[in-house]
Amino acid sequence: MSLPSAPRINPSVLSADFVNMQRDLARIATADFAHVDVMDNHFVPNLTFGPQMVERMQATSPIPLDVHLMITDPDHWAPGYAELGAASVTFHLEAAAEPVALARRLRSIGARAGVAIKPGTAGESLYEILDEFDQVLVMTVEPGFGGQSFMPETMPKLRALVDEARRRGSSTWFQVDGGLSDATISQAAEAGADTFVAGSAVYGADDIEAAVTRLRERARAASLES
Repeated sequence: MSLPSAPRINPSVLSADFVNMQRDLARIATADFAHVDVMDNHFVPNLTFGPQMVERMQATSPIPLDVHLMITDPDHWAPGYAELGAASVTFHLEAAAEPVALARRLRSIGARAGVAIKPGTAGESLYEILDEFDQVLVMTVEPGFGGQSFMPETMPKLRALVDEARRRGSSTWFQVDGGLSDATISQAAEAGADTFVAGSAVYGADDIEAAVTRLRERARAASLES
């Protein structure tokens, strides 16, 4: 699979119509990845999709799946999502017992390996292992529910992580997730994000394709100015 260039827009299907998921996946065909939030009602207080639903999405989506696991014991469960064919599987640093070993296993199966951190988790906890991950997801809301407000106080952490990755010569992607809109995506791009998860900003738009294009253009303009 050829990888899309930055900026990448990954609409969150958490904002899609679950009864019409195949239709709503088709509606984001011009985006880069479909972002799939898997929640277990343990690590976060919400319950969404499991492997069977993700397998069906994998079979019907016109674009690759970017699976974000907000679950306990990802060391056990995450490889199964890679085996389903997900292009990218991201697990939470806070939930993993052996994050480096897990990332290596995901890569060995054929998925890109991502690690996510909550707003309250220090970015420094990733500095020494940045090269082990294809993607770092900096949460810009508390994980668990869509529709929350963007937390600008997470931007210094993002910028510091990006700077550390550049210092190390790392090619890691930096993703942000939570509260992204026309008004906030520029802040994230200026801080160094190159991959953007947007839910209601895409699925709540009258013209979904135009919304994806507009978000991508705003992110590109902001990254060029930073």
